[in-house]
Amino acid sequence: MVTEAFDVEQSAAALAAQHPAEIIEAALQRFSPKLTISFSGAEDVVLVDMASRVGLPFRVFSLDTGRLHPETLEFLETIRDRYDVAIETFFPQPEAVQQLVEEKGLFSFRRDGHQECCGIRKVEPLRRALADGVDAYVTGQRRDQSPGTRDEIPVVQLDPGFSVDPDRPLVKWNPLANWSSAQVWQYILEHQVPYNPLHDQGFKSIGCAPCTRVTNPGEHERAGRWWWEEATKKECGLHAMNLDK
Repeated sequence: MVTEAFDVEQSAAALAAQHPAEIIEAALQRFSPKLTISFSGAEDVVLVDMASRVGLPFRVFSLDTGRLHPETLEFLETIRDRYDVAIETFFPQPEAVQQLVEEKGLFSFRRDGHQECCGIRKVEPLRRALADGVDAYVTGQRRDQSPGTRDEIPVVQLDPGFSVDPDRPLVKWNPLANWSSAQVWQYILEHQVPYNPLHDQGFKSIGCAPCTRVTNPGEHERAGRWWWEEATKKECGLHAMNLDK
């Protein structure tokens, strides 16, 4: 298997100080075409832009939870057209959503935490997104995004939690790990990369509409996500390994 001979720790050390574009190029050179980019419709659009400049084939996927802002859905189409790339969209299982809503209503996550809802609307669809012909995937995680959960993420790591076969480890790339929000936005502006119009309305971190609010001046960007919960719990399950430190 291609991933069996890939030394993750060695690669993480060698690429730790490299520019995100160089990290993505290394990822593509190793795993194209069996590499996919996780695109949330937020500022991680820079990943698609950087990958498109390498000239090697890659895939892009997005998780449509059924509760995204209309602006986010339109933005996905903007990216599809701009980069001439198919965005594979994965939806939650309708039976699971229906059962949750019937038993607990539409906003149970504000009473008992967001993990159950995110598990149905995000985590299970992600497993399907990574199950078919994928050896590696790219995320927009940054160390400065979430206090206490993302401050130690490497630029490349194994993700056993989403590996279909334990003998075929899934490789997870985080090219933006060392960048700040300011650096991401500098890239967006310098390269005229399209971005979600919700950012112009004060949204710094964008997720599902009921779980995302505009951040106030001086607040951390993730303060607008699940604002009724502690900062150390602001992971939806897609990056659960961040909590196992």
